[in-house]
Parts: sequence; structure tokens; C-alpha cells
Amino acid sequence: MKAKPIMIQGTASSSGKSLMTAALCRIFHQDGFRVAPFKAQNMSNNSFVTSDGLEMGRAQVVQAYAAGLEPDIRMNPVLLKPSSDTGSQVVLQGKPSFIMNAKEWHDTRNRLRCTIKECYESIALENEIMVIEGAGSPAEINLKENDIVNMGMANMADSPVIIVGDIDRGGVFASLVGTMELLENDERARVKGFIINKFRGDTGLLKDGLEKLEEITSVPVLG
Repeated sequence: MKAKPIMIQGTASSSGKSLMTAALCRIFHQDGFRVAPFKAQNMSNNSFVTSDGLEMGRAQVVQAYAAGLEPDIRMNPVLLKPSSDTGSQVVLQGKPSFIMNAKEWHDTRNRLRCTIKECYESIALENEIMVIEGAGSPAEINLKENDIVNMGMANMADSPVIIVGDIDRGGVFASLVGTMELLENDERARVKGFIINKFRGDTGLLKDGLEKLEEITSVPVLG
């Protein structure tokens, strides 16, 4: 039986997706479930080398350990290692494959969908829960065509989505509302909750904002 998925997306890079994914992996693991992380496409020059000499993103390594698993390149089948402002080395299933510029990458992403799907379904068959991490923001409207890592991945896995916003940056309410406004109707329907990350202090000060946010978006704030 294939695992049930849950997906963490964010309003921006560094909003807390990786940490939230790791936290859920640890919680589900401690609750006795077989759980694994997954990120279709990562971007980092700080890769991790597995015991069999393959490369993957370090965030998925941390998440694997949180889930009580050894790192497996199926957890991150596509890794981009930037080599310039406009080009990256593409690592596929742990092996450096080719170098391409940004435009070539956006034209190529759709061809990688089968590889991503095979890796996801393979590891999902071995687990009860898959915790999927997105990349950047799902509302990058200039990049949404052929998306393989945000709502495109959510559709592939038929996964509900939680969106994380970082209050430390300021503008968290605008970020969450704006993200929802730029999604398609079927994508909005996947969003089951928000998490406001890095809040410190009196949560009572957020009450009016949270109520307005839920009123505008019809999406509950989970924490």
C-alpha cells in the first residue's frame, strides 16, 4: 500500500520548509510510522555523498535521519549545483549528468517528471507516510509552467499542502494572502493550513491578524 503524503510549501526560500519537513518526519517516526522525506528538486552546492558514492541535498539527509532512515538518493532525485549566475550542474539520481543554463533548465524540467515520479513512487511503496518539501514559492507565476517541485509535485502525489510563512521577514500576512491569490483554484483546494514560522512573544498580538487571514483565505492557521 502506497504511503499517504503531506506536503510543506513556503511563501519564499528560507521560510522554514526544510525544518518543518524534518520536524514532521521526526514526529511521525516517534509515533511509530514508517515515514520518509522527499524533495523532487533541490538547489545547493553543499551536497552530501551517500555510502554508495552518490550525491543528494543535505536537507534531505537531515530529514532522513529525523525519520530514522539512511539517506537515499530517491529522496532527492534532482539536485542543481549552481556554477554561475545563469548555469548549474544537474545531478540526476545522485550522479552529475550535465550542465545547462537557466533557460535550458526550464525547458528540460518536464522531461524529468518521469524520473521524479519513479523515485517518489518507489520510496512511497516502502513507507506509510511521505513528507514532501517544495522549493522556493508555489506562486512564482513566471516559473509555474512544467513545475515539478511545488504544486506540480503536489498534483503528482495527490497531496494536501501546508504553506509556511516566516514572520521574521515582515509582511507574513501579505505573503500568505498573495501566495493564495496567485494559485489556481485546484491548487488552492490542496492548501489545508498555514504555519507562521519564527514567531516569538505574545501570540495574543497576532489574534486579529490571524482571524482576518482566515477570513480572507478560508484556510486555518495551524500554528
